[in-house]
Amino acid sequence: MTNPLPQRHPCPPGACDCGRERLADGPERRILLLTREEEKRLVERLENLRDLEDLQRLQSRLYEQLGIRVHIAPGFNEVRTMRGIVIELEAQLGLCRKTRQAIPAAIRRGLERNPQVAFRLLDAHDLLRDA
Repeated sequence: MTNPLPQRHPCPPGACDCGRERLADGPERRILLLTREEEKRLVERLENLRDLEDLQRLQSRLYEQLGIRVHIAPGFNEVRTMRGIVIELEAQLGLCRKTRQAIPAAIRRGLERNPQVAFRLLDAHDLLRDA
């Protein structure tokens, strides 16, 4: 007998706008596999980035396993702090409001802890080519 995969508990009514009830069966339901415990592990992993390749690998794994697309790029104005780096998640049914806030915040903390990753990110967008 196989146990079903654990799924995230539904948010209280009115507390979230994730649209969990509108999810149809199929690949889009994989977002429900991100339980609170797994979300904590993900946030911890994002906060402890080693290098830019690690960040890119995590971005691709988020998309492959959960369907979450994360876009990270320098903002339109000057980048003086980590707040100048734009971190966006594409809209997705089933993605909890708290998770939509926690992932970018964890990436930002990871960039603050390891500024070399932020410098490499800026360099990848040709912002530091003349420095």
